[in-house]
Amino acid sequence: MRVEIWSDIACPWCYIGKARFEKGLAAFAHRDEVEVVHRSFELDPHRAKGDTGPVLEMLAKKYGRTLDEARAMEAHVASNAHAEGLEYLTDGRDHGNTFDIHRLLHLARERGRQNELLDLAYRANFAEERSVFDEGTLVALGVEAGLDEAEVRAVLADATAYADAVRADEREAAELGATGVPFFVLDRRYGVSGGQPAEVFTQALEQAWQGRALQPVGAADAEAEACGPDGCAVPPHA
Repeated sequence: MRVEIWSDIACPWCYIGKARFEKGLAAFAHRDEVEVVHRSFELDPHRAKGDTGPVLEMLAKKYGRTLDEARAMEAHVASNAHAEGLEYLTDGRDHGNTFDIHRLLHLARERGRQNELLDLAYRANFAEERSVFDEGTLVALGVEAGLDEAEVRAVLADATAYADAVRADEREAAELGATGVPFFVLDRRYGVSGGQPAEVFTQALEQAWQGRALQPVGAADAEAEACGPDGCAVPPHA
C-alpha cells in the first residue's frame, strides 16, 4: 500500500498530523508493507522569497486578533503538539515562503532521505530557534539528514531544480480536491483530511487494506485541524 501525504513545513497541524499518523501506522498489522511518500503543498505560494516575519504578528494580522490572542492560539496548538510528545515554541518563530524547502525534500526523496529531512525541518521550524527560511539553515539540515552538502547547495542555487516536481505535487493535490493540509491519500482510492487522532489513521489503513469504503473523515472535527490557504484551524475568541 502507498500512502501519500500532502503537507507544508509551515503548517503546525502537518507537524502534529505526521506524529499522529506514524502512531496510527505503528498499530497497523501490515505497517511493513506501507510505502509513505511526502508531497508538496504551499500554504502561501505567492509570498516572495526572503519575505519573512514573526509568526505571532502574522497570525494576529491574518485573523484580526491581538497579539495576546495570537499567543493563545499558539498555546492551543502547542498543547496538541505536547500531547503527541512534540516540542513546540509558541514565540520567536518566523514565517515565510517554503518553496526551497519543498525542492530540497524532492532531492531527499531521490536519495532515500526524505523522512529524515522532513523531521529535521519540522523540528527546526516548530521546536528550535532555527529559521528554515535561511539558506544556511537549509544546507545544515540537508547535511544532518544525510545529503551531500555540494548537492544541496547546487539545488538551492538553481531555482529551477525540482521546481516542476513541486508544482506537479500541487496540481495533483488540486485534482484530488485537497484544499488544506495535511491531506492523506491511501492507494489513490481513499482520502483522510486533517490531523486526525492516531486511531483514525489505523482504522483507515485497515479499511483501505481490506478494500472497504472509508467513512467520510473531514477536517471540521475538533480533533482534525488542518491548514489551508486562508489559514489554520484556530480556537474561537475567548
